Amino acid sequence: MAAVFRSSFKLRASARLPAVRTLTTTSQLRAAEKPFFPNEPSAPQLSTAIPGPKNQAATAELKEAFDVRNLNMLCDYSNSIGNYIADLDGNKLLDLCSNCLHSRWLQQRPPSKGAASPEMVAALINRPALGNFPSADWAHILKTGILKVAPKGMNQVFTAMAGSDANEIAYKAAFMYYRQQQRGGPEKEFSEEELQSTMVNKAPGSPDLSIMSFKGGFHGRLFGSLSTTRSKPIHKLDIPAFDWPQAPFPSLKYPLEEHVQENALEEQRCLQEAERLIKEWHNPVAAVIVEPIQSEGGDNHASPAFFQGLREITKRNNVLFIVDEVQTGVGATGKFWAHDHWNLETPPDMVTFSKKAQTAGYYFGNPALLPNKPYRQFNTWMGDPARALIFRGIIEEIERLSLVENTAATGDYLYAGLERLAQQYPEHVQNLRGKNQGTFIAWDTPKRDEMLAKAKSVGINIGGSGASAIRLRPMLIFQKHHADLLLERVEKLIKDL
Repeated sequence: MAAVFRSSFKLRASARLPAVRTLTTTSQLRAAEKPFFPNEPSAPQLSTAIPGPKNQAATAELKEAFDVRNLNMLCDYSNSIGNYIADLDGNKLLDLCSNCLHSRWLQQRPPSKGAASPEMVAALINRPALGNFPSADWAHILKTGILKVAPKGMNQVFTAMAGSDANEIAYKAAFMYYRQQQRGGPEKEFSEEELQSTMVNKAPGSPDLSIMSFKGGFHGRLFGSLSTTRSKPIHKLDIPAFDWPQAPFPSLKYPLEEHVQENALEEQRCLQEAERLIKEWHNPVAAVIVEPIQSEGGDNHASPAFFQGLREITKRNNVLFIVDEVQTGVGATGKFWAHDHWNLETPPDMVTFSKKAQTAGYYFGNPALLPNKPYRQFNTWMGDPARALIFRGIIEEIERLSLVENTAATGDYLYAGLERLAQQYPEHVQNLRGKNQGTFIAWDTPKRDEMLAKAKSVGINIGGSGASAIRLRPMLIFQKHHADLLLERVEKLIKDL
C-alpha cells in the first residue's frame, strides 16, 4: 500500500496544474485522488451557528474550573476524523489550524501497534523517571523513533515535555558548553568561588551570559525561553527578563521575484547587525536561536542565503547555532525538517522540536554538548516514553503514506490557487508567502480579524499570526481536494467582507 501512495504522490508532483486555474476541476480531482480517510466528510458540515447551544453550555461549565479566555472551540474528538474537527453540536469544520498530526493512527492501527500495545500500556502505567529509572527498552524506543528522523549530523537527543521546555534545556546546554570551553575542557573542576557564588545567583558561578534571538521570534513562555520571545508584548508583560540581545529579522517584500535586490540588501543588513551584536553585546552571547519561519511573529520568511550566512557568523564567532523547529518540523514545509531547505555546509549545533512530534526535546551531535557531570541536565520526567511511542507511530505513518511528499505537492497546488486569489483580490490577499514550503503558507489582509471571526460560519477553522497574517497549518494528511474546499471558502469570505 505504501508503494501505491508513494508512486501516486510522485506522479502528481511532476504533473502539477498551472498557477491560474478555475475551481471547476474540483470534482475531477476528488474523483482521481485517493483519500487517506475515506470516511471523512466530503465537505464541511454545519448544523448550528458556532458556537452552538451545546458548546456554549459546555464552555460555561468549563469556565467554573478553568480559564476559557483563550478558547477557540470545544472539540468532540470522538467524532472528529481526518482533516475535520467536530464540536458538540454536530458541526464539522475543515481544520487548517492544527500544529499536530492528530494521532488517528492510534485508532486505526492493530492493537499490537496502537494505543493498546504492551509498550504503550507499560509506558502509561509506569511513567518512568527517565533520568533515573528508564525502562530497559528506552534505547530501542529512541532508536526506532525519535532518533530515526534525527537531522543530518545529529545522533543524540535530550527529551523534554514541551517546546518551551526543549528550548530551555537547549539554552542550559549552550551555557554549560560555553563555560566548559572557558575552563579548558570538561575535565576541569569547578572552583570553590564558582560553587559558592552560584548559590547567591552571582558571578562567576552564575555568569552574565546571553542567548541572542530575533525580533518577531517566538521560543516559548517559560522563564528563560520567554526572554528570547519577541513576538507580542502580552506574552512578556510583568515577567522579569534576562538582559539578552535581539537582532533584526529580515522584512522581505513580496512577490519575492520582483524585489530580489532589495531583499538581498535587507538580509545582508540583518546579518551585519547580528554579527555586531554577537561581538559587542555586554553579556557574551553563548548561542543564537532562530526559527526557520517565524510563526507567532507573523509567518516571516527569509532565504536560505540568510540562514547560511547566519551559520557562518556563528561558526566564525564560536557561538552555538540553535534552530527552533518546534512549529516547522516533522514535514510541514515539504521536508521533514525545515532547515533542510537551507543546504547548510555544517549542521546546526542543536535542533529543538515538539508540536507535530507530540513529544519534545533537542537533537545534537557534538558529544561536548553533554554536561560534564550528571544531574546538570535533569528533571524528574525528562520527557514521556508514551509520547515518544506516539511519535514513533507518527513517523511510521508518515513513511508508509509518504506524507512529507504529499505535503510538498499539496502545498504547491494550494499556493497556486492562492496566487490566483491574490491576482483577483489583491486588496485581501497580500504578501502571499510560503512558495515551495509545503503547506506552511500565509498572507496578510487588512481585515484579518473579521475574516477569522467569520471563517467558522463557512466551515473552516483557520488562524492568524502577527498583526495581520492569516496562516495555514493543515495536517500532513491534507490533500488537493481539501485545498479546493479551502480555496472556495476563502473566496466566499473575501466576497462577504
